[in-house]
Amino acid sequence: MPQPDHQQPWQWNEPTWRGHVEEVRAGRNLLPPEGPDRWPGGARVAVAISFDSDHETPSLRDGETSPGRMAMGEYGARAAVPRILRLLDRYEAPSSFYVPAVCALLRPDEAPTYVAHGHEVAVHGWIHERNTLLGHDDELDLLSRAVDVLTSQTGVRPTGIRTPSWDFSDSTLDVARELGFRYDSSLMADDDPYEILHRGEPTGIVEIPVDWIRDDAPYLMMERFQSLRPYTPPHEVGRIWRDEFDVARAEGGVFQLTMHPHFIGHRSRLVVLEALLAHIRSFDDVWFTTHAGLAEHVATASGLDPVGASATDATV
Repeated sequence: MPQPDHQQPWQWNEPTWRGHVEEVRAGRNLLPPEGPDRWPGGARVAVAISFDSDHETPSLRDGETSPGRMAMGEYGARAAVPRILRLLDRYEAPSSFYVPAVCALLRPDEAPTYVAHGHEVAVHGWIHERNTLLGHDDELDLLSRAVDVLTSQTGVRPTGIRTPSWDFSDSTLDVARELGFRYDSSLMADDDPYEILHRGEPTGIVEIPVDWIRDDAPYLMMERFQSLRPYTPPHEVGRIWRDEFDVARAEGGVFQLTMHPHFIGHRSRLVVLEALLAHIRSFDDVWFTTHAGLAEHVATASGLDPVGASATDATV
């Protein structure tokens, strides 16, 4: 929302600051009614695991094209993804992979491989661009082309988006509606799914919220020439995620997790994910699903009017 020229936030009148707050907001909670039918099969908790397969694109986006930077990203696709797919197969854990279109074009077999293993492929921008800096036409162009690339490679039109910035520009929600996305997974207003409001009006779009607590990047990222260094031992990260799952299960809600192959896919870190999956699978009341499957389930249970294409159920 435009702000008055030459005004500091403390000078804004109420319509101005209220307009910023209400531009994109959390609407009604979309948890199905409590009871044995909340989740399929009488499950107590829904588990939605996801991976942002960024690989080289964050560096490409910033013009950092040295062989060292490219190799760090290549590790995610070359070494980590095969390990991750084997692990997910072992624990029968259908997951969602958010793939920048440039990554898909670099490796045309990668997105179809995810689908062949029973996972969802969804949109994650064109080149991991900072969408918050884009105008409407540029954002629409990049996301439209990203949808086309993933659809042509997998044979399935993506129904969900996760913005590269984990944020919305002034145009993102409009673009998402124009492209018919069923759900978004970029915002942080709740632990469980909710309907997105646009200036107080329901949109019919399901939000599957993320959070930095349930993301491997804040714990495991490193930038050589900056002060960013991994500060939490991997097993401590696993303990945090296990606590998140345990409370989600106690509440009968959703446990959502975001990871990146080039972070979590190293040997000493993947053992943490395996321990977490083993813990989750020790319970017989867990519904593993993709984000698309979760969005479709809560939308149907809540009578949410569909927008755009129907989600393809990639759950097992």
